[in-house]
Amino acid sequence: MISILKSFPDRTVRELSLETLEPGAWINLAAPSKEEIAAVSVAAKAPADFLAAALDPEETSRIESDEGYVLVVINVPKVEGNFRFDAIPMGIIITTEYIITVCLENNDVLPPFPAASAATFKRTRFLFQVLFRAATLFLKYLVQIDRRSNTIESNLRKSMKNEELFQLLDLEKSLTYFTSALRSNRSVVDKIIRLCANAQMHEVIKVREEDEDLLEDVKIEYDQAYEMVQMYSNILSGMMDAFASIISNNLNMVMKFLASITIILAIPTVVASFWGMNVTLPFGMHPLGFWTVSGISALLAGGAAFLLWKKHML
Repeated sequence: MISILKSFPDRTVRELSLETLEPGAWINLAAPSKEEIAAVSVAAKAPADFLAAALDPEETSRIESDEGYVLVVINVPKVEGNFRFDAIPMGIIITTEYIITVCLENNDVLPPFPAASAATFKRTRFLFQVLFRAATLFLKYLVQIDRRSNTIESNLRKSMKNEELFQLLDLEKSLTYFTSALRSNRSVVDKIIRLCANAQMHEVIKVREEDEDLLEDVKIEYDQAYEMVQMYSNILSGMMDAFASIISNNLNMVMKFLASITIILAIPTVVASFWGMNVTLPFGMHPLGFWTVSGISALLAGGAAFLLWKKHML
């Protein structure tokens, strides 16, 4: 799907097409076909391999520059379920006239329009705004992961169920994906800072004074997001280990209790086995022999139960 928008200094936004393409426009490609990539490549005079770079789900964050073109590939977060998060690649291509974004699917990182702060004709600022929105979205989802892990922890304290453990596992995998994505995105931001200092790239990337502050904010947001994901990963990993130990300990307690019950029940069984033999035994002819033997069994079983209780095995 292709959508083309152009904003103007008076904060108005106009929708364009490839036939009416104007300099300063933003071209957005969401899950584009090969035909759409070829059409945009011709209309915007952008390398087709740059446009297709982010269509590989396993593509890592990177930055690449060519004569008059800059390709920035970052990983952006997405929600796959209540307890599952992931990151997918998104490509941002800057030319001397246009800015192009390419992603496998629609996402919440791209700025909504109309928006006064998102000026398509300020390509460098637009790039920094996309990077900033991606960082803030990572932070938003990290807060959601923390809240959901706290809810799961509360549920696990009440009852040990496989469902909650699987949910924790999904969150742990999500944090692993976020860690990898944020690490590579931070590297891209550092490369952009060095690229902006290159005088040869000023024709494509024009950094204004206010853009420098925004770029600094982007770096701070990514550093904060990376520190948070590291902290949450350590907490969640420790939580998984703790609950695994708790489950193992609970199983040991159940087995210890069952073993103690087995010992207690074995005593009356042994007594009954002796008095069940076809030989002469004490109280065999006594009218209260049954109750006497039953009393002896009960006393022995009670004594065993008391000893086990004293040793904290019951």
